[in-house]
Amino acid sequence: MTIQYVFELLGTSLFAISGALIANEESKPDWFGVTFIGFVTAIGGGSLRDMLLGSYPLVWVSDVTFLYAILAGIFLSSIFYSLLLRLPKTLLLFDTLGIALFTILGTEKALGFGIHPVVASMMGMFSAVMGGVIRDVLTNRVPVLFQKEVYATACLAGGLLFVWLEHLGLNRDYNFILSGSLIVAIRIIAVNYGLSLPKFIREQPSKK
Repeated sequence: MTIQYVFELLGTSLFAISGALIANEESKPDWFGVTFIGFVTAIGGGSLRDMLLGSYPLVWVSDVTFLYAILAGIFLSSIFYSLLLRLPKTLLLFDTLGIALFTILGTEKALGFGIHPVVASMMGMFSAVMGGVIRDVLTNRVPVLFQKEVYATACLAGGLLFVWLEHLGLNRDYNFILSGSLIVAIRIIAVNYGLSLPKFIREQPSKK
């Protein structure tokens, strides 16, 4: 079992936990509903990436361990639900760690397919954010991707750093830690200080 495989399982569980917590917070569904939301949150982004790359079968189809990781995350979120809600910014922590792991793993996988480094960074970003977008749409929330918070941009920055350090020949483990840490740092700083990208249109044009 490689360290990459462990990180993939960990990231899958973290996304499943975030999906389960949000699902219960928004609509109080039954076990099937929570499991479904946790499932699409955990595998949505990676599945989209693999379909774009033409990588078949999809990871969760070929390896049932990923389904076990999702179920483990959902059961843990149920058992420790009250505790998780009492912890400060729990959801932010799980979501941030999840996007950091999935961004770097997705970028690395795309590079392995011979994809251009910039496109590989975008693939890493898709891996990280699309599961959350699907989760938010299904739970009738405005996707965080479209809110003020710096989210996808942090993933793209981490992916670009990874491909640059990969080009420089930095040790893979160090690269993984540095690039993932950049995503976590950008995300936490942006949330704590309310940082956001400039709006597309600052003011509505006046009607004549």
